[in-house]
Amino acid sequence: MSIGTVIKGVQDIMRKDAGVDGDAQRISQLGWMLFLKILDDREKETELIRDDYVSPMPEKLRWRNWASNDEGITGDELLDFVNDEVFRKLKELQPRTEDDDLSIVIRSVFEDSYNYMKSGTLMRQVINKINEIDFNRSKDRHTFNDIYEKILKDLQSAGNAGEYYTPRAVTQFMVQMTNPQLGDRVMDPACGTGGFLTNVIEHVRNNYVNSIEDEQLLHNCLFGVEKKPMPHLLCTTNMLLHGIGVPSNIRRDNSLARPLRDYTPKDKVDVVVTNPPFGGQEEDGVEQNFPTKFQTRETADLFLVLIMKILNAGGKCAIVLPDGTLFGEGVKTRIKEKLVDECNLHTIVRLPNGVFNPYTGIRTNLLFFTKGKPTEEVWYYEHPYPEGYKSYSKTKPIRIEEFKPEKEWWENREENEHAWKVPVEDIRKNNYNLDIKNPHTVEENHGDPEELLEKYNSLTSEIEETRNMLKLELKAAFEEN
Repeated sequence: MSIGTVIKGVQDIMRKDAGVDGDAQRISQLGWMLFLKILDDREKETELIRDDYVSPMPEKLRWRNWASNDEGITGDELLDFVNDEVFRKLKELQPRTEDDDLSIVIRSVFEDSYNYMKSGTLMRQVINKINEIDFNRSKDRHTFNDIYEKILKDLQSAGNAGEYYTPRAVTQFMVQMTNPQLGDRVMDPACGTGGFLTNVIEHVRNNYVNSIEDEQLLHNCLFGVEKKPMPHLLCTTNMLLHGIGVPSNIRRDNSLARPLRDYTPKDKVDVVVTNPPFGGQEEDGVEQNFPTKFQTRETADLFLVLIMKILNAGGKCAIVLPDGTLFGEGVKTRIKEKLVDECNLHTIVRLPNGVFNPYTGIRTNLLFFTKGKPTEEVWYYEHPYPEGYKSYSKTKPIRIEEFKPEKEWWENREENEHAWKVPVEDIRKNNYNLDIKNPHTVEENHGDPEELLEKYNSLTSEIEETRNMLKLELKAAFEEN
């Protein structure tokens, strides 16, 4: 049986349970169960390598001791055990030693998790399905990575405070062009379910990790912050899936809730890759954590100010931002002035409509900058649709292969039909408006505005006349009857 079938089977069983209402609760329920199963499989692997390994999990609560036996406890007994033992004790789990970070990770996962299921019999069926996956088997783990990405996509829904799943092709391209090295401190301050960080893991592993020591260094150099409980749980599980045994640097917090002045040199990082929430408004008072001239409730703008603060000199950033940031005025202008004065904003990749379909139609841009030297010129690259496409969709998403022209152009930049450069003086003169159209594109002539208005009025008049005639005919028909 394929893993995709297993996960579909799990979700079908959950739909029968009276306590689980909607996709979000199903995914949350599946999330903590997968976390415990993946953690247990990882611990089995660690026990084979290290004779002295001691799990921070109370023995009775380890997956192997209550869940892995298909004929194990079920019904009300299982339900009571999960509610009264697993959740109650894991929410209060204390570290055994000063460096027992895994206990803290487990507790943080369960602090805001819930058991929504009301039927212990259905819960046993779900557990037995999950047991069909062996996360220590390489094939199962790699297949599940793809399924997990689908689960994360399913979680996203339009209008969710500006939070959208970032297509894998986009995260991959941003990480590749930023090219984090082994030993670089890499952060996503709005990490969601961990898409950027997992791409960083794959990139650094494939290019720079050659020993156990290198792998451990990679683990210690990844940092993520996510303020919402469910994405934090899913991100922590995602890190375990990608071999980060103790994902203690994935914190549940709001990066913007800390006063900017409180960030110290030890908080600084070398690389930031992120897609901060945009279109959303921060809660009252958060803007007070920022200098007066940068105070705003717009989340994406505040993240841009934060990133400029936490980057080391020479540090690199790749960030997804909406068109509104590029042309916006007021506080946005002051933030962009700071950006070009303190950083080299060397590249803006303009993405076409629909990259984030079906979640949002907002046009987005990928900004790449390096802190420490002011901007002299900004290169723009307009990403075209593939041939035959008019937009992207859930079944036709953007693909990494489409970025091949950008990658080839990246190190040897020349103007072409998709690429152009703008001196920073022009940007300053234009009040830091970064919304600069491709000069090589001939604007489609939509006609004379007055002529179009006249046609519109004439058409409206014809429609009104037809509507009135239809009303009269209907009235006459009813009167005859």
